[in-house]
Formats: sequence, structure tokens, C-alpha cells
Amino acid sequence: MNVVVSGTSSGIGEAIARTFVRRGHNVFGLDVMPPSIIHPRYTHFIHDIRNADYPALPPAHIVISSAGTLEERDAIEVNLTATMDFTDHFVKSSALRSVLFIASASARNGAEFPRYVASKAGIVAYMKNLALQLASRGVTCNSISPGGVITPANAHILESETLYAQVLNETLFHKWAEPIEIAELAYFLAVTNRSITGEDILVDNGEMLKSNFIW
Repeated sequence: MNVVVSGTSSGIGEAIARTFVRRGHNVFGLDVMPPSIIHPRYTHFIHDIRNADYPALPPAHIVISSAGTLEERDAIEVNLTATMDFTDHFVKSSALRSVLFIASASARNGAEFPRYVASKAGIVAYMKNLALQLASRGVTCNSISPGGVITPANAHILESETLYAQVLNETLFHKWAEPIEIAELAYFLAVTNRSITGEDILVDNGEMLKSNFIW
């Protein structure tokens, strides 16, 4: 199948692209950075999703939106508006069977910077709206909301013994997820799954559930 993925040069997007390539799919990656994957079944485009002039690609079977930014000043424009435009462009494919977004656990609890939180919460709402639109075509549409993930974007935490200890203490499993875990779930939702749609799947090592019961 032809899989279009945004944000493939590092982190979760890279792990997703590698997983689909490894399993025999043709992956077309878009990122503002050069490629980190060299493979016959991977085609990379240096492209900012804010640019509406998208490259011409074969009809997409799967569309995955992973591109995003942690920069507050750009969060709404990149994480929400451009992500919606990117998705709207590629879901026109007559071959489409699945759409997937990478949102964030902060979309549920508001525990990050305001515009970032708003952008990710907006993506979850947009996903549900799109699921309603695509249902008549038999296309699934879901999102994954990771909590802490071990990626270059979180280097400032991972490289600080104090900060890393603090964030791990906020989880039930006392760990963060690896990108491959998100990628494997993405594969299931986009390829294996034919019955789950309009759902946001939380992957946070129990951080949202953690609480201290006082009696």
C-alpha cells in the first residue's frame, strides 16, 4: 500500500515510516529536514506542511499526520491548521482506507503550553469530525495521544537526571514509551484494524490514571 506520512525525519514519525517500510509498504515522507531513512520503498520530500503546494504522489491508501512543533508561536499554525490542510489534501484519494493522527496526552489534561495544548486538542476534535465524514467510504480515522516518549524533541528532559526522575515519577510504570511502541500501534490502527474509528488512543504509561487515594 501507499502510505503518506508527515514528520518522518525523526522521532515518532520516523519510527512509523520505518515500520511501514519494513512491512513491505511504499512510504512517502514529508519533513522540513533531510531524510533519515534510505530504502527503495521510501521516498522523501523536504516539505513544510504549511506549504499548500504538495508533491504529486500516487493515490494514498493510508495518511498519517505526525509532523508538529513544540514552539508555542507556531503551534496552532503547524499542529492544527497545516495538519488539517495536509490531511484534507491527501484524503481525496479514491484508494484511501485509513487516516491517523499523532495528537498528545496533553490534549486531555491541558498539562503543557497553551497553544500547544489547544492545537493537539483541536486535532482530536478534527479527527472525530473527519471520521464522521469518511465513514460512508469505509475509511477508519483515529488518533494516538502519547504521553512522554523518548525522542530528540525531549532531549532537554532526557539529558537532565533531575527532570527525567521527576517525569518518570508521574507515571505508574516509571518509564516513558519508545517511538517503536507508537509505531506498532499506528500500524495496527491503520492496517489491521477495520472496526475502530473516531477514537483517540492514550499511550502514557498510566500518567493520566496516577493518583493518590486519601482515606
